[in-house]
Amino acid sequence: MRLAAVGDLHCKKTSRGAFEALFAAMADAADVLVLCGDLTDYGQADEARVLVEELAAARQVPVVAVLGNHDYESDQADQVKGILGDAGVKLLDGDECEIAGVGFAGVKGMGGGFGTRALQPWGEEVIKRFVREAVEEALKLESALAKLTSSQRVAVLHYSPIRETVEGEPPEVFPFLGSSRLEEPLLRYPVAVALHGHAHYGRFEGRTRSEVPVYNVCIPVLERLSLGHPPYWVVELDPAGSPSAVGRRLRAV
Repeated sequence: MRLAAVGDLHCKKTSRGAFEALFAAMADAADVLVLCGDLTDYGQADEARVLVEELAAARQVPVVAVLGNHDYESDQADQVKGILGDAGVKLLDGDECEIAGVGFAGVKGMGGGFGTRALQPWGEEVIKRFVREAVEEALKLESALAKLTSSQRVAVLHYSPIRETVEGEPPEVFPFLGSSRLEEPLLRYPVAVALHGHAHYGRFEGRTRSEVPVYNVCIPVLERLSLGHPPYWVVELDPAGSPSAVGRRLRAV
């Protein structure tokens, strides 16, 4: 199976026609489209409707997605979810799905930082709530992965599970770009690959402590790679069924 992944579309009300060629190229290159959050710019229902119109260019190729922080900006996230779901997008929020024998588990994720410098639930109540939210997102991801019985699993996130793919951003904002807590489920449940967005100035590729490849597929990062085709990344899953994946740069047909 080939997955064509991209994040941080930031679709606006004025974006009609902006993504049609991208989605058509992704559909030509892969069996499944994966969208890694910030699907809309201000989290508005009208933006989601425009995105659905653009996705028609994908020609019935399955679409798996998670929301990002921008999709919550206008307190219309439930409407955004409904519009995308009605259009056939498999929107994951602590959920799982299986397509052609490959399992997908997804969450938005949350910040909090990485390693020994990660924010801890101590002090003011607002800090404790922030950390609890990060823990809850990690638990949702773990629950979704645990329910999958497929030999191949793919983790879809918006926030990064590792520090490596946010490097390049100002260090001051690292804690707001991801959390090591999101890496823990990936260590307990073997996955072929993890895909995320959010870190516009981060690195494209990294690995978890268990050597799982992690790709930051937000559009600004992919554009810097000069792929020779619209900004998406294709991952070809190992046909042998082992929990590994190989990313390939493929030209759109």
